[in-house]
Amino acid sequence: MSGRDQQLIQETGEPSSTFTAVSGWGLCAVGATAFIAASLAMRQRTIEGWLAVWLAEALVAFTIALFSMNRKASRQGADLLSTAGRRLLMGLLPALAAGGVLTAAIVWDGSTRLIPGVWLLLYGIGVVQAGVFSVRVVPAMGIVFVVLGALALPMPWLWANVMLAAGFGLAHIGFGAFIASRHGG
Repeated sequence: MSGRDQQLIQETGEPSSTFTAVSGWGLCAVGATAFIAASLAMRQRTIEGWLAVWLAEALVAFTIALFSMNRKASRQGADLLSTAGRRLLMGLLPALAAGGVLTAAIVWDGSTRLIPGVWLLLYGIGVVQAGVFSVRVVPAMGIVFVVLGALALPMPWLWANVMLAAGFGLAHIGFGAFIASRHGG
């Protein structure tokens, strides 16, 4: 069989494959940085300061996630931007974009107490959708975020932030440790 034939067979089978390079250790690192961000954010005197901390955390978390997934994919001999990897990313991005738009609208409206719940809810929806192309535990993680978001929405500011820390910190660490132990790092 020629190299071209092998490539064609691989490309034909790829759309039905799952993305297994979600890094459990990467999720643990994201959870650890979220706890740091939660602590720093709650010390801010303004919503702008609080948002700045969490937006910086989002960039840090995204960088950690991409780096750790790329590293795990390389160890598996896979490509981060395989069809399954692109599908995972495209499942997550619309919910994250909606979170950005809604955050701006909520700040403009002055209902900032809702931000933690909205973030948890939309992130959870994105993870459930992206998880369709990954290992089974990823959509379960997304459901936990959706539940935390729904619980956080009616809560006062302090408790909504506790839920935000529990989701982005504790849930990432818990599910990350599970993924690391069951799915090779």
